Amino acid sequence: MSAPNKPPPHEDPLRPHSFDGIHEYDKRMPNWWLFTLYGAIVFSVVYWLYYHLAGVGMTDKQILARDLEAVAEARLASSMGTLGDGELWSMSRDPKFVNAGRVIFETNCAACHLSSLRGKEENPAAIGPSLADSEWIHGGRSSEVRQTITNGVLDKGMLAWGPVLGDRKIVEVTAYVLSHHAEPGGGVSN
Repeated sequence: MSAPNKPPPHEDPLRPHSFDGIHEYDKRMPNWWLFTLYGAIVFSVVYWLYYHLAGVGMTDKQILARDLEAVAEARLASSMGTLGDGELWSMSRDPKFVNAGRVIFETNCAACHLSSLRGKEENPAAIGPSLADSEWIHGGRSSEVRQTITNGVLDKGMLAWGPVLGDRKIVEVTAYVLSHHAEPGGGVSN
């Protein structure tokens, strides 16, 4: 009995079509290629779930906003010592600086000047003067307010907060105090 004509086991069968005399083998895809395909499919589903459906990951716009804010923070940190009156007044209108300054003020300054910034004006037992009125004892320009906070007034009992808080926190506290006043030339003088 003779065996039917089968291709040798090491050869793959040819596909039934041909193009320009070229025949194609009917081979299985290699495993590495299939794993790459399936991995890409799984990755795309997980990516879609993480970023688009659940909203857990940061979008490109959020990443850009975070990076731009970091650049602005670095630029601001490098220029803290040279901020002028205009920059300090604009910071006093920025809620980010004002809110940060409020926290620092409540923690360090409210014991003497009270949370309302009214000090002795509101409570005669308070140590510090009012910071919310239009009368400034040591100068009402924003740079003078910053200088007073930084260096203190030892003969009146105010500590030098510069070495304790650092430039950034001093600027934030200055912005908070100035936020309770109108900028000079804007109708109310300080």
